[in-house]
Amino acid sequence: MQATYRRHLLEFKRPSGTSRGVLTTKETWFIIITANGKAGIGECGLLRSLSVDDRPDYEEKLAWVCDNISLGVDVLWEQLMDFPSLQFGVEMAFRSLEASTPFVLHPSKFTSGNASIPINGLVWMGEKAFMKEQILEKIKNGFGCIKLKIGAIDFNAELDLLKFIRSEFSSEEIELRVDANGAFSPSEALEKLKQLSQFKIHSIEQPIKQRQFSDMAKLCETTPIPIALDEELIGVTGVTNKKNLLQTIKPQYIIFKPSLIGGYRGTEEWLQLAEEMKIGWWVTSALESNVGLNAISQWTYTKKSLLPQGLGTGGLYTNNFESPLKVKNGTIMYDPEMSWDFNL
Repeated sequence: MQATYRRHLLEFKRPSGTSRGVLTTKETWFIIITANGKAGIGECGLLRSLSVDDRPDYEEKLAWVCDNISLGVDVLWEQLMDFPSLQFGVEMAFRSLEASTPFVLHPSKFTSGNASIPINGLVWMGEKAFMKEQILEKIKNGFGCIKLKIGAIDFNAELDLLKFIRSEFSSEEIELRVDANGAFSPSEALEKLKQLSQFKIHSIEQPIKQRQFSDMAKLCETTPIPIALDEELIGVTGVTNKKNLLQTIKPQYIIFKPSLIGGYRGTEEWLQLAEEMKIGWWVTSALESNVGLNAISQWTYTKKSLLPQGLGTGGLYTNNFESPLKVKNGTIMYDPEMSWDFNL
């Protein structure tokens, strides 16, 4: 068994804004395992400035993984606790190697083309006119759930956008989610949530920055809008620590980005706790290429969530890999008649 790795720089079709800045490129890494004439492909979806494994020795660790690939997926996963994107890349690559074809990791009605996954339509931050243009496009394309990134432009302008949507579409017609990416301060957050609540918002992701446990717990207790933890989960390892966090904050929802929280196994730990504690959840990609998005989507389908998932990011890039993944009528689907074009 041998392994190699490659770096790939994904290029956005147009700059995409978040409260942490504007993205024009997204770095990602691939690990390729070969054994017995077969190949397995895994994506290590590093997200600079957000991943806990955004550190100077990242490539060095990836090279170590390739040199020690014979240790196997279980031992490597334990050894990579500080590198969640590498944990996921290794899990994905081994699963790909064992599969009958490299890109069908979780066979199901989804991969046979007989089922799809409802997803939210993502609206990026930008000038008000640009955001409005995106909203209308998502609705035209059949999305019943729209997620808006907020917290970067004037808050009143963001309220105006929400008011515009609600003047045209009721909460029964369009579900609205907002993602603040930690943009609000603890002192202002509750008041802003009250203003947002008039527009019948399904949920708000990470209203304040992570690791402000008492402030977040108080906010979850008093909020007029259900709160979903996102960045809060990053860097929390071990079932005991995960359980303590959820018991302390008591969120209404949690959001899983497997590349940021330890891949399949790390996500499964969170999911089991959420089910036990009756906390809602959904899965979101972390701007991976279609390779990682494919692995996440296939796994997500097997978990049978009824909520719209955050898996609609495959069309963001000019140099993504052609794949059977397609977004249609507010869902993501897999067309088994289409082939992959994966070249590095």
